[in-house]
Amino acid sequence: KEIDMNTTSNVHDAIVAADKTFTQIYSQGDAAGIANLYTENAEFLPPNSDMVVGRQAIQATFQGFMDMGVKEIALESIEVEAYGDTASEVGKYTLMGADGQALDNGKFLVIWKKEAGQWKLHRDMINTSMPAH
Repeated sequence: KEIDMNTTSNVHDAIVAADKTFTQIYSQGDAAGIANLYTENAEFLPPNSDMVVGRQAIQATFQGFMDMGVKEIALESIEVEAYGDTASEVGKYTLMGADGQALDNGKFLVIWKKEAGQWKLHRDMINTSMPAH
């Protein structure tokens, strides 16, 4: 589908709001709440790991981040393009520990899908910008 610039600005605002909800739910330590922001058959593609498929596995993965001491996730949306009931988002992320120290930072690409009037993460790929150890 072609990019519709009229709806892209509305979708941009909706997705930035969804990012804010994501960071708020994460900071509350609610891995199940995070999983519910994803579509039923969502895929999360973290670095140095296999694909994480489905809400239950996504919940377990985010619970793992929480258990490892990642207390907060900051998201910066750089670009959103709308294609009807789907949209793409490119941005940057920072994972922070209890003291606000940056544990990791990188970039992300999300394919969003509108389900029952709500934008949900459908394909979520993150890629660290930190050098390999």
